[in-house]
Amino acid sequence: MEKNPCLVSIVMGSESDLNIMQEAQAVLTRFGIPHEIRVISAHRTPERARQYALGLEERGVKLVIAAAGKAAHLAGVIAAMTLTPVIGVPITTSDLGGLDSLLSMVQMPGGVPVATVAIGKAGAKNSGLLAIEILSLIDPELRKKLAAYREEMSMETQRADERVE
Repeated sequence: MEKNPCLVSIVMGSESDLNIMQEAQAVLTRFGIPHEIRVISAHRTPERARQYALGLEERGVKLVIAAAGKAAHLAGVIAAMTLTPVIGVPITTSDLGGLDSLLSMVQMPGGVPVATVAIGKAGAKNSGLLAIEILSLIDPELRKKLAAYREEMSMETQRADERVE
């Protein structure tokens, strides 16, 4: 895989989402994937969001992980302005527990896809793993690391089973 300063961009609508999105960052770091973390709001900084989305390809970013809560339009706004794949992470909210965020992301109109994962920390972790899976399609070494990770998870589960038997 080519060496870019940033293969995956993690972007969130608010700094308060950072504690959740650190799950995605941890996965990317574990697999050695160059990435960045940004705070850009589709609603509070729409021009910044536009410039960010339009500049992704030029900067060599291969995937975007976009997290937002409530009226979670960030992932869809970015997806509408770039051909770079976008993975949406719905953030848990106090109003509807994140269901509002999930529906805002998953109900994209036909033609502008956003791959959407689970609400909250599990979704953030899975967004990082989904990014790894996609990147591993063109990077055999990364694919080996992913296979080893899966085997490690399997072994941990087997050890847990032995402890509780």
